[in-house]
Amino acid sequence: MAIIRPFKAVRPKQELAHLVASVPYDVVNREEATELVKDNKINFLRSTRSEIDLPGVDAYDKQVYQKAKENFDELKNEAMVQDEEANFYVYHLTMGEQKQVGIAATFSVDDYDNDVIKKHEKTRRVKEDDRTNHIVTTEAQTGAVFLTYKGLDKVNEVVDNTMSQTEPIYNFTSEDGIVHKVWLLPKEFESTVVEEIGKSHYLYIADGHHRAASAGRARAVKKESNANHTGEEEYNYFMAVLFPAEQLKILPYNRVVLDLKGMSESEFVEKVKTNFSVESTNSPSPETTNSMCMYMNGEWSLLKPNDNIKETEDVGGNLDVSVLQNYILQPFLGVEDIRTDTNIDFIGGIRGTQELEKLVDIGKAKVAFSMYPVSVDDLINISDANETMPPKSTWFEPKLRDGLVVHTI
Repeated sequence: MAIIRPFKAVRPKQELAHLVASVPYDVVNREEATELVKDNKINFLRSTRSEIDLPGVDAYDKQVYQKAKENFDELKNEAMVQDEEANFYVYHLTMGEQKQVGIAATFSVDDYDNDVIKKHEKTRRVKEDDRTNHIVTTEAQTGAVFLTYKGLDKVNEVVDNTMSQTEPIYNFTSEDGIVHKVWLLPKEFESTVVEEIGKSHYLYIADGHHRAASAGRARAVKKESNANHTGEEEYNYFMAVLFPAEQLKILPYNRVVLDLKGMSESEFVEKVKTNFSVESTNSPSPETTNSMCMYMNGEWSLLKPNDNIKETEDVGGNLDVSVLQNYILQPFLGVEDIRTDTNIDFIGGIRGTQELEKLVDIGKAKVAFSMYPVSVDDLINISDANETMPPKSTWFEPKLRDGLVVHTI
């Protein structure tokens, strides 16, 4: 059964929350992060992407993690406070018509190791190393893992009561138009949350696999150096926000291919036709699963699998992103591993299909593929089957902000 615990968050002073809160560290590159903080000395990217203060230094150099600690310590002194008692934090996000509300808490590393908290994605060692070094050096988990579960009425009720009966400690709109609100969950509701979540057989990582894996590795480092380890130390738990699955929205993760490996566009289309019907369309996005749209030469085409494409026994093999990989990218373009192949790039659905058109039209890519989004049910079913999704299958919006709550270990 799942363990959930309150924690003493380090968090922004109320009047500074909108300035401290930052986009997640992994959705911007170094140059973008530098631009975002240039007029804001207390933006939390100064800790999560501290290489921006060290021009010319490799992003994974030891100096970067030490600078992250220095910047985090400065932020704590200048713009943040730490709660004196442990709390659950209710975090509500609004992006247009999309609304979702979760509980920020800490969760057991043992539950992660034992698959009570289920995964659907493989992690990359270099990214694990980065966040592990960051956690160990700063002694803090600075970004939350995004968890989901099959919602429970009693938990939803106490969350709704918290929002209706108390005032939020934070309420601001970020520069991307997303409204962020945070409440302290009243103490009288805590036991309900612990007991009800404890009845859940499984929780699921929606986003943040590297953060979760790194928390586990950081725990191993801390445990090794602690002769009096009991298992109750804060490093045995990692910070996450838990959302009911029925509230979540997944956007597509689209693909662009940079080079056709010597084929002309017409030759490539003929290859595609061996496994798909190809019909001209005015729609840049597929309307259902078992289809995808392709952009080339200023035109969109709708692709639908033909009889050459067989249903697989594994759940993940039937996803549209898997079909694209197995019947176009790998056989015709030689893309064996999309994690490492430099001939493919990925465009989150929040950027729209116009970004795909732009990249092809200006010649940076030869062809683009617009996908139908994976569902939360797909994610849960694949996790329950102990399978992994193909990389870059899901794009969740809205994104959690880093720095609103921080778990010190």
